[in-house]
Amino acid sequence: MTRALVFAFALSTLLVTMTGCGSSLAQPFDKMQDSQMTVYRLQNYEPPAAPANAPAAQPQLPPLLQQGAQLLNQLLPPGLLPPGLIPGTAPVPPPANATVYRFHDFRILSYQMVSDSKLKGDIVNVFGKESNFTDSHADCAFAEFGFAISDPRTGGTDDILVSFSCSNVRAFNFQWPYNSKVGITPDTAKTLATIVQKAFGNG
Repeated sequence: MTRALVFAFALSTLLVTMTGCGSSLAQPFDKMQDSQMTVYRLQNYEPPAAPANAPAAQPQLPPLLQQGAQLLNQLLPPGLLPPGLIPGTAPVPPPANATVYRFHDFRILSYQMVSDSKLKGDIVNVFGKESNFTDSHADCAFAEFGFAISDPRTGGTDDILVSFSCSNVRAFNFQWPYNSKVGITPDTAKTLATIVQKAFGNG
């Protein structure tokens, strides 16, 4: 084999490898490495408002959320847990007459813009691989965190709600690439917990 053929073979192998790396993430996450990203910490449950003259009562969490609280206590530090999940506490109501900002119907407790390129890579890697998701999940939607990722294709944001307590995700503004696989595996839950801890300066 001549030196020119060796070079051509090596170049073609490199191109195939590079193409494989670029397509290893599902759309639209394969184009989002450098996108603007925001992580929202959300109040996953708000008890319905009591009638005006009703006596104050301790809010009761839905049974599915009570079951998921144990998992959240294992995965997340107290500073990131939504108010009301720790036994003996209740969700904190918003201040009277205050503007309540929400992310897909869930009250925003705090948020962080993601600027670290490695953390951005971690985010697109966890959402961009089908193996991180499963058909198995609870039939509820109590989201503790939300992700808004700018989509270079549309100019808008692709939004994802993450519910650790229900072990699932919900997608908005784009087609979820894995059809009914919206459940998060135990390993995915751990990865997402690490991501949000780093995003909020707890990791």
